Amino acid sequence: QVQLVESGGGLVQAGGSLRLSCTVSGRTFSTYVMGWFRRAPGKEREFVTNIMWSGAITTYADSVKGRFTISKDNVKKMVYLQMNSLKPEDTAVYYCAARSALGRSTAEDGYDYWGQGTQVTVSS
Repeated sequence: QVQLVESGGGLVQAGGSLRLSCTVSGRTFSTYVMGWFRRAPGKEREFVTNIMWSGAITTYADSVKGRFTISKDNVKKMVYLQMNSLKPEDTAVYYCAARSALGRSTAEDGYDYWGQGTQVTVSS
């Protein structure tokens, strides 16, 4: 089992920045990819970004490229999402996710473990 706990959400004005953190615990040696997803009000959960646990290869959704950056600290077992130039349409609950299978999936059902989510609200 892998446990994930997100933190760092909040209310920010458009154009501002936030950094989300995800604390990873449990059987982390079985983790292959870490990802961030989000669910906006009235919408389905969507892929934001991911990073390989043992490397630095990243993937980003087109909607966040150039504004969001995923990073990790393997020693501290933390994953981060730096969000800059935030827009009202970035308002959502953000989830940290872990995948234990090979392959850098961007699909929600490709991830085995999920955090409880943290709310990000961007005001215009």
